[in-house]
Parts: sequence; structure tokens; C-alpha cells
Amino acid sequence: MNNFKVKIEIDEQLNESEVVIRCGKVDEDVLKLQSLISSAASQKEQIVFYKEDTEFFLPLDNVLFFETDSGCIRAHTADDEFDVKYKLYELEDRLPRTFIRVSKSAILNVKKVYSITRNLTGASKVEFQHSHKIVYCSRNYYKSLKDSLTV
Repeated sequence: MNNFKVKIEIDEQLNESEVVIRCGKVDEDVLKLQSLISSAASQKEQIVFYKEDTEFFLPLDNVLFFETDSGCIRAHTADDEFDVKYKLYELEDRLPRTFIRVSKSAILNVKKVYSITRNLTGASKVEFQHSHKIVYCSRNYYKSLKDSLTV
């Protein structure tokens, strides 16, 4: 990335913080910076994971994907799974931008994708790093998944 000046201005009149990027033109570095800031800002509170009577506080980076399963939302790590008490649409609002919807029933962590086996007539199979688990990306979401992997 290019060298950037970072300047913090304090305005006690503001109710919420604001980040402004001043640039001569919008290039790839500016877009990356915007994405990083947006991603950091979208990381809201901790998500609690449940397994039987135990609550877990895992880093979101451990999660491969979230999916609906018999009316429950399950979070999958490389070798385990946990329940979460959110709906998928609520998770979409809470999760950082590294998580994207890939079907009506799944949200995945793009940082953990290992491969995509494309299926032109149906859902494409997504495999993850260091895990046997898979999830399917519907045709409607394939382009956004592909775009998020190539940024």
C-alpha cells in the first residue's frame, strides 16, 4: 500500500465517530483501505457459541461457516460445531465482511475457503482449509463469492 498520512481530529460535538478518506483518486489501495476500515467497524460484539450447557467464546476466525440445520443455526469450525442464538439475517449484520451469504441457508468465512467446484446447473461445492467439511454455494450467490475471493 502507498504511504498514507493518518490524522485524528477530536470534535466533542460528534455523537459517533466518522472516518473520512481524502485522496486524489480512488485506486486499489484506497479501496483496500476502505474495506479494512469497514470490516473493522462492522465487527460488533462477541458472538456466543453453545454446545449443550456450555458457552464458548471463540474467535470468529475459527468459524468456517454458519448454516441452518433443523431450525437451528450452527457454526462450523474445522473439527467441531456449535449452536448460535441468531437468525442468519442477524448474523449477516453482526459478522465482519469476511463472512458472506452463499445460499438461503449458509454464510461462510471467505478467509477459510480452499476450493470451489463449480456446477453450472446447480450449487457449487465449497471446501475449506484444514477441514473435511463442505458447504454449497447457490448459483445466485456464486458471483459475489468469487468476487470476494479475488479482492
